[in-house]
Amino acid sequence: MKLRWLLLSLISILLLSSPAKATRLESWHFDPTQNQLDLTTNSGIQPRVFLIDNPKRLVIDLSGTILGYPTTKQNFGSAIREIRVAQLDPQTTRLVIELASGYTVFPQSVIVKGDSPSHWVIKLSSIEKTSATGIVEWGIQTGEQSSQTPISITPNLHKKSQLLLFQRQAPLQNIPGIYQPSPPDILTKPVNASMFAGVVSLGQELPQLKSQINALMARYSFLKPGMFFVDLETGNYLNISGDKVFPAASTIKFPILIALFEKIDAGKVKLNDTLVMRRDLVASGSGDLQYQRVGTKLTVLQTINKMISISDNTATNMIIDRLGGKAILNQRFRSWGLKNTVIRHLLGDFKGTNTTSPADLVQLSALIQYHKLISDASRSQALDILSHCHNKKLLAAGLGSGALIAHKTGDIGFVIGDAGIVEMPNGKRYLAGIFVRRPYNDTRGRDFVRQVSQLVYTYLEQPKLTQLP
Repeated sequence: MKLRWLLLSLISILLLSSPAKATRLESWHFDPTQNQLDLTTNSGIQPRVFLIDNPKRLVIDLSGTILGYPTTKQNFGSAIREIRVAQLDPQTTRLVIELASGYTVFPQSVIVKGDSPSHWVIKLSSIEKTSATGIVEWGIQTGEQSSQTPISITPNLHKKSQLLLFQRQAPLQNIPGIYQPSPPDILTKPVNASMFAGVVSLGQELPQLKSQINALMARYSFLKPGMFFVDLETGNYLNISGDKVFPAASTIKFPILIALFEKIDAGKVKLNDTLVMRRDLVASGSGDLQYQRVGTKLTVLQTINKMISISDNTATNMIIDRLGGKAILNQRFRSWGLKNTVIRHLLGDFKGTNTTSPADLVQLSALIQYHKLISDASRSQALDILSHCHNKKLLAAGLGSGALIAHKTGDIGFVIGDAGIVEMPNGKRYLAGIFVRRPYNDTRGRDFVRQVSQLVYTYLEQPKLTQLP
């Protein structure tokens, strides 16, 4: 019997380890005002969702997914007592939303939707002050596409829609957050989001422009791009793998800059505060502070100017340190609704462990454009700093004469990116975000971004009537 168990174990290990690369949970964010959990992974997944009693909790299992960091707990109070995230077993990440005592939720009130195979939303639309017993599991099978944006659905999503309810009366072992039943796969419906970042009313995709970009992509088939553009005048947009997770490179300095201005508005940081360059913050790569002596002093304003204009890595690390470190910043990014933007290492992050997505950075631009997050004074200063980004070889290279762009670029050899706000000479504005995986330092990646930028600019420059699909 022991030998048989050992053989089965070895077979299981081989089967589990056969995939070349496990899916990773990139980020999660819970909005207590909406009772909504957002999950983002670096590749497609199929969540399994079910309810357990005593205490009442909603469990989300992500099969084939690794967490990559220790068990995390966050307390929320009120109806949601706690959220736990842990590695249940080597192949499963588990998230548990535990309700406070005296509260319950019914299957009909739980909405599970995916706007892409790697981004899922679990929303508790109604939490009741009642109790229930037993386990309820459910699944929604659908292959219906959003009417706004065609979404790539995982292959096991079926065409018909059906609500499946299962109830089990047998008692279950009560190990909070650890018990592992076998609910059916959840097959879910893509989100049809009419509002982007809560501030931009999305119109429709631009098929003519998308056709032009797809033709360009066919000529650069060795590149792997993702992009998101939004016309602020009409709400019309271009989305090609906009939610795809990319190494952020130096574009991560854009959200860091906004987080700093949040602290300035809160009175916790001043632009004339003095920062001291410590040895542990000195970084190679872009920037000139690495050549200064340890102990060099700069004001916060001088430091952020270097961080954006010449993309100074040492300056960036000094700002990260002044703001309390990576974990604090990641928490701020999640609070803004940025699903894929995570700092894992100080700069320079040449292996690309810090991540973001085109849609995340466009969302941040939208929040800034519509006077969210920071004061008007801070917004004006941040945009001025971003307009002095020295790298003009990506999005800026494709703009027409007289156009302005406040943006941040990034380049770590195998990935380049650029994101920001573009203003045409006639005052029209649009938001832009693009990343490209390329052969290392291949200048054709830069040419591709320039040509995409030129196509978008030329298209949006046309009179409205010519933009109708």
